[in-house]
Amino acid sequence: MPELPEVEVVRRGLARWVAHRTVADAEVLHPRAVRRHTAGADDFAHRLKGHRIGTPSRRGKYLWLPLEDTGQAILAHLGMSGQLLVQQHSAPDEKHLRIRIRFTDVQGTELRFVDQRTFGGLSLHDTTGDGLPDVIAHIARDPLDPLFDDEGFHQALRRKRTTIKRALLDQSLISGVGNIYADEALWRSRIHYDRPTAGFTRPRTAELLTHIRDVMNEALAVGGTSFDSLYVNVNGESGYFDRSLDAYGREGLPCKRCGTPMRRRPWMNRSSYFCPKCQRAPRVTP
Repeated sequence: MPELPEVEVVRRGLARWVAHRTVADAEVLHPRAVRRHTAGADDFAHRLKGHRIGTPSRRGKYLWLPLEDTGQAILAHLGMSGQLLVQQHSAPDEKHLRIRIRFTDVQGTELRFVDQRTFGGLSLHDTTGDGLPDVIAHIARDPLDPLFDDEGFHQALRRKRTTIKRALLDQSLISGVGNIYADEALWRSRIHYDRPTAGFTRPRTAELLTHIRDVMNEALAVGGTSFDSLYVNVNGESGYFDRSLDAYGREGLPCKRCGTPMRRRPWMNRSSYFCPKCQRAPRVTP
């Protein structure tokens, strides 16, 4: 599933190609693509028509397109394979095209939602006073947000009494960090994924946040991480950060810091990649 850098790459593309355009019509080609819009496909399409799209916004891994002067926004769930593509009207339909949004101007491009696995979709929601779709109002700010509270995050870590990777993937504590970037930041910080959060000091938390921000900004600079064709930006281009990964997906390869073979362990229906020497497992209390 796309993480913060991948979603931010898409948001920037939408800000360039879709913001401030008025919807001429919307076409839902597969009902599952609007299943989170409980009023159904016809209602979704009708409510978009004639409205002007504002500046695309993001919090963590969540992306939305506000509809100006309506108090509502289109929330995009990319899921495992969802893609928001800006295409020429004349471009052939993608095999897994689910939603098409056309505009009233003469730019010659339209917005398409393509989703091979149909886990994602678009839905329309009321927004809060902060401009967030109401269904994601509980999501914490992400570490690239200027208003992210470092001290508040540190205190929440210590109160949570969990393990650090679980905390990083808890979207109510910090948003936007997924499995890939958690492993990368933990490797850079020399922290084992099962280390308890209760023992974190302020300097340790600050160091970890620095590495999280660094790895995300580096990923943003090269368009995110793509392991296959299912993650692309709005122009259909893949990101290249997978070529720079230090931990994720490197089982058996030498640690780039000490040369010890990297390991992979099953973790919460996912995998955790780490160096057994640089990231020593916490001692088990008898």
